[in-house]
Amino acid sequence: MKKDSKEAIMQAAILLFNSKGYSGTSIRDIAHAAKVNTASIAYYFENKAGLLEYCFTYFFEQYIRIIEDAYSSIDKGATACLKRITADLLHFQCKNNHLASFVYRELSMDSQISREIMSTYSIKEKYFFQQIFERGFEWKEFRPHSIPYLIMQIKGLLMMPFMNTNYMREVLYVFPSERFFEQKYLKDLHLWIDSVVLSLPIEVKREVLSK
Repeated sequence: MKKDSKEAIMQAAILLFNSKGYSGTSIRDIAHAAKVNTASIAYYFENKAGLLEYCFTYFFEQYIRIIEDAYSSIDKGATACLKRITADLLHFQCKNNHLASFVYRELSMDSQISREIMSTYSIKEKYFFQQIFERGFEWKEFRPHSIPYLIMQIKGLLMMPFMNTNYMREVLYVFPSERFFEQKYLKDLHLWIDSVVLSLPIEVKREVLSK
């Protein structure tokens, strides 16, 4: 059994789940795309459901770790922390755009795995965002605002490019896998933070802090 068979199976599954859907993809499809036999999939993941769970865990373990790592620098300021999170999460999603697209589409459905994700990883994500916004209010960096609505907006901005990749490609001619997209969209994300979240316009804030 090849040393990299597990990785090959996962990458094949991600591409097929994203293009054909979970229910439209068979174990044989995955084995053929990964150039392994079906026994290899059973060895590493037990079955298709186990492979699906592994993909979700693989995505969200890294996703939450990115947030935790950025939050460790909260003492440098809530604004810097929030901007680092948006930059790091965007980069992660662009790098894993097929996986992000599939995961977000699956989460929009009412299923057992989506409920499990929300009861674990989504609660952790909410906790860290809430802590950042509360610190921002406390330190007068952020203007008063409803935290659930702020989380909803920043989540929407981060997820949208990966929720409907066909629309992005075929209608907008925008490609989240390209480096240009990441650079351009990150500027827009940070502009949203500057204009909506910060208590002062960024130019005024820089002037105040420099005095």
